Amino acid sequence: MHGCIICARIFNILAVYTPDGRLVDCTVTSPGGHRVPDERRPLVACDTHSAEEIETAYKRRQPRNGKESGNDQEDE
Repeated sequence: MHGCIICARIFNILAVYTPDGRLVDCTVTSPGGHRVPDERRPLVACDTHSAEEIETAYKRRQPRNGKESGNDQEDE
């Protein structure tokens, strides 16, 4: 289950990962949502949100995710 990157509405997602934990692909199995392309994690947005809203929300996530990835590597 994942929340919309804009409004947090919950959607079911089917995600496939490699044995080492990398995302291969995913699909939204709940009605009213679609996948937001991202190489590292499954993301979803409601069909009712505009492309501009989705892009803005996606960009807001990037700096935060970049910092998390750096911290994860330092811990390993």
